[in-house]
Amino acid sequence: MRVLTEGGPEEVLKRLFVAPDPGRLRLRTGVRAVLGVALSVAAAQLAGLPLPAVILGGLTALLALFTVGDPTVRRQAVTTALLPAVGLPVLALAAALHGFPPVRDAAFLAVVFCGVYARRWGARGQALGIFAFMMFFATQFLHAVPDQLPGLYAAVAMAIGASALVRFGLWCIERRTPPPAGPALLAARGLARPTTRQAFQNTFACAIALGVGQLVSHERWYWAVGTAWWIFVNTASRGETLVRGFRRVVGTLIGIVVGLVVAVPLHGAPAPTAALVAVCVFGIFYTAAPSYSWMMFFVTVMAGLLYGLLGVLHPGLLALRFEQTLVGAGGAALAVALVLPVTTHAATDAWIRRSLLALRHCTATSARRLAGDDAADPAPHVAELEILLAKVRVSLAPLLHPLSPLRARRARAAMVMTHLDDCVRQVRGLAEVAADPDASHDARLTAACRRVETALLALAAPDEPVPHVEAHGVPRHHPGAERALAHLHDLEAALASLAAPLRDRPRGVFADA
Repeated sequence: MRVLTEGGPEEVLKRLFVAPDPGRLRLRTGVRAVLGVALSVAAAQLAGLPLPAVILGGLTALLALFTVGDPTVRRQAVTTALLPAVGLPVLALAAALHGFPPVRDAAFLAVVFCGVYARRWGARGQALGIFAFMMFFATQFLHAVPDQLPGLYAAVAMAIGASALVRFGLWCIERRTPPPAGPALLAARGLARPTTRQAFQNTFACAIALGVGQLVSHERWYWAVGTAWWIFVNTASRGETLVRGFRRVVGTLIGIVVGLVVAVPLHGAPAPTAALVAVCVFGIFYTAAPSYSWMMFFVTVMAGLLYGLLGVLHPGLLALRFEQTLVGAGGAALAVALVLPVTTHAATDAWIRRSLLALRHCTATSARRLAGDDAADPAPHVAELEILLAKVRVSLAPLLHPLSPLRARRARAAMVMTHLDDCVRQVRGLAEVAADPDASHDARLTAACRRVETALLALAAPDEPVPHVEAHGVPRHHPGAERALAHLHDLEAALASLAAPLRDRPRGVFADA
């Protein structure tokens, strides 16, 4: 899979099992997700709820643990408590409109628009929007009708309670390892605002997916809508969306092949199916960050296993699943090409500029710390920089893709990513040295920091004046000071190398991409 999507086959194990996992966060959240989903399913079964309600309970727990990503535990708890307030009315609406397809379709598209538009309110808006959409989607998946609502409501309530118990009571990972706050969205107004633009794009894509999907299948059209919806999550440009759609198609295809070998022969046998679903839940959480393709692989296998539990799984259904995925990806591609398109270079240049400014803040704060300001702490700036670097990497993915025909731009993008990685590595080391009080008060460090700030501002904000930092003390040969100087010199060299590809074209390194 990685050959076509995110690198060569030799990178698979490296990216998934050797990829950085500070504090084993992905491992712990994956195991916690399995516990939360298992507890939710067990509670629904002990309550005697029917199989569709049990499946909805497991899905609800997975969503509650996967989508809620507020920066503090308190905010996470509030968002989790709000999930039923958003999801249950949507669940009732979808069930009530089950027998009225035209009205149901219009309501689904309205939920799509509102769910995407809600992202302007940050992590909470995104979580609530995703949950609302998935409740409507799950109703189509389960073919739920109003008579089933009491059981479905009970399953959702128990799942929220069980997942909250695991997340905030039994195993509150975030209490000791708070998730880093994501960077604010790129600023804009009106239709240029990212959430507004994506709301129109996603609704257009889902409308195409819904119409064409129903031509392909009157019963399973919702998979096309689900594909179109999820492709737009956490993307910012035309190129990012197209690459994400491609990866979703490839991940789904591989998942279907495995489903034919694993899920179909099981015929819905409860014990082995439950064990494999648990593996898939873990896989979704563990691979979500390093590989969207592998996450979709686990999602697809899990969907096949659930269809087996419902007694409707057969090879033709899995083939239809792939067809609907192609329809949804095609709708997304049309949407980003025709509706308020944002080119790759526009989004990437903005993220690179923000990364350079964050580098400057890290360096400036480290300089103040080295100059004797004990209140200056570069650690928060380093955390922000790591997130911005990930944004740059995602934004550059279309140009770095092995199948990209833009070879010259791909080479420049690779240079930018290499040198930016080097810059971040040096700033990270500088921040660690700055924490050593014995490395402070060295005039050479202050002067070197000032040179680095000048170079950064020349790249990111050439019109902004460089603040003056007083140099104190005299040159000293303390090991900490020498390490800091080494980081600063290497940072200067990396910035000099980065300047060449960034200034290679007047409109930016990624013009017209």
